Amino acid sequence: MNAKSVAATKAAGRYADGSGLYLVVDDKGNRRWSFVFQYGGKRKEMGLGTVEDVDLKEAREARDAARKHLVAGRNPIEVRRLEAAARAEVPEFGAYANKIVDGLTLKSDKHREQWRRTLTDYLPGLQKLPVDAIATHHVLDALKPHWTEIPETAERIRGRVERVLDAARAAGFISGPWENPARWKAHLALLLPRPERKVRHHPALPYEQLPDFMVALRERGGVSARALEFTILTAARTQEVRFAVPAEIEGAVWSVPAVRMKMKRPHRVPLTLDALEAVAAAKPPPGYKVAYLFRGAKAGDPLSNMSMDRVLRIMNVDVTVHGFRSTFKDWAEDTTGFSSGVIEAALAHLVGDETERAYRRGDALEKRRRLMEAWADFALSKVRPPRYLRPDAGPPSDPPPG
Repeated sequence: MNAKSVAATKAAGRYADGSGLYLVVDDKGNRRWSFVFQYGGKRKEMGLGTVEDVDLKEAREARDAARKHLVAGRNPIEVRRLEAAARAEVPEFGAYANKIVDGLTLKSDKHREQWRRTLTDYLPGLQKLPVDAIATHHVLDALKPHWTEIPETAERIRGRVERVLDAARAAGFISGPWENPARWKAHLALLLPRPERKVRHHPALPYEQLPDFMVALRERGGVSARALEFTILTAARTQEVRFAVPAEIEGAVWSVPAVRMKMKRPHRVPLTLDALEAVAAAKPPPGYKVAYLFRGAKAGDPLSNMSMDRVLRIMNVDVTVHGFRSTFKDWAEDTTGFSSGVIEAALAHLVGDETERAYRRGDALEKRRRLMEAWADFALSKVRPPRYLRPDAGPPSDPPPG
C-alpha cells in the first residue's frame, strides 16, 4: 500500500499491507489500522489507531515495534496495557512542580513562592500535562507570551521548567530516549531569540549626601534605624544583617556563615566602634528574649524584610537599602587609596579567577578594617569628630604612609 491507495480505499473490507498490518474499513466507512499476529498458539488482533490519527508510516512503525516484542517472547497487547498502567502513575507537571519546589533549599519562603508562581501562574498550558508528554512545542507555547515582555523572568521560568523535567526523568517518570525540551543550549537557543537582559541598578545615595543622611538617621529611634545604620557601616546585605545573631560577633569581628552569603562562602566583617554601638543601641530591655542582633516585632523573631526600607520611605529618601553598597563602593573608589581588591573583598565579592583565589588564602581583614574605619569617619563626619584618621584612606594621589 501507499498513501494514495490508503486515501482511495473506502469500501468495507480488510486490506493487507504486509507482515500482519491491515487497513480495516467497516460497514459505516470507519477506517482503522490493525496488527494481526499469533501468540501462544492463538490468533490475536491489536488495534493501532484510526487512519485519521495514524498515517501509513506511523502504522508500519507501530507494527514493527509490536513484532519486536513478539520476537522477544512478549505479547505486544499486554506490553501496551502495562505501559498504559504505568503512564497512569506519571504525575502532571503542575503537581510535580509543586512537589519539587517544596523540596528545594531556598533562601526564604518568599523565594519559594516566587518559584511556585513562575511554575504555575506563568505556565497554564503545562499544568495538566503528564511530565513525560511535554514536548518542545509545549514549552515554546508556554514561554513565547513572556519571552519578549519579561525576558529576565522568562529565562528564569525556562530554567525552572528544565529543572522540574530533569527531576522527573531522574525519578523514572520519563523513560526511553529523551532530551529535555526546555534545554537552552543547542535546542531552544535555535528557536527563540536570545533574551535581552536589562541591567537594573538599585537606587543609591550619592556619597556626597551620606553625611547629612546619617545625621537624620541618628535622630530616628528604633531597632530598624539602628539596623540600617549597622548595614550602612558594614556595607552588608539586608539578609546578612536581618538574621545576624550575637554568637556571630567576637570582639570586633562579625563572622557571617556561608549559608547566608550570596556567594555561599563564609565572610568576616571588621566592626568599627560605631557599628558595635549601633548593635548596643538596639539591645532590648532586660528580660526580653533575644535571638537576633536586631529583633523583630515579636519576641524571638528577626527584623522583618521591609523594616529598613520602611525607614527610608518615612525619611522620604528615594534609595534602597542595597543601594548603600553602591554608595560605599563609589566613595571608596573615588576618594580613597585602597585597592579595588580590598574594596571588593569588603563587599564580599569574589576577586580574581579560581587560580588567583587559590593563592590568596587570606581575606585582607586588617586592610578592610582600615577601610571600614575610614568609611565610618566619612559617613559620620557630621555626627562626631573623626575617630580613626588612617593615612592610607587618603586619595590615590597621596604619598604612601611612612
